Amino acid sequence: MALNVTLDFPADLEDRLRRDNPNLAAEIKEIYALELFRRGELSHFELSRVLGLDRFETDAWLKRHQVFEGSLTMADLDADRQTIDQVLSKAR
Repeated sequence: MALNVTLDFPADLEDRLRRDNPNLAAEIKEIYALELFRRGELSHFELSRVLGLDRFETDAWLKRHQVFEGSLTMADLDADRQTIDQVLSKAR
C-alpha cells in the first residue's frame, strides 16, 4: 500500500519550490524518512527500503545528511546532564 500525503502551500510558493527542485515529491519523501529515522521510528533497514538503497548506500546517504547511527540524541544528552548534576550535588 502506498502512503499519499497532500501538502497545501500557497500557489506561488509551490511554483517556486517546484522550479528549484523538479523532483520535489521524492525530496519530501526522503526528508520525512530521515526524520522518522532520527526519531527512531524507522530502522536502518526500513530506511534503506524506503530509499531503495542497499546498506552501504544508505550509510553514505546518512553521512551526507550528517546523521550517524548511534549518535547521541537530545534525550541522551539530557539524561547525561541529569546524572552529572546528581553526582556533583552528592560530592558537595
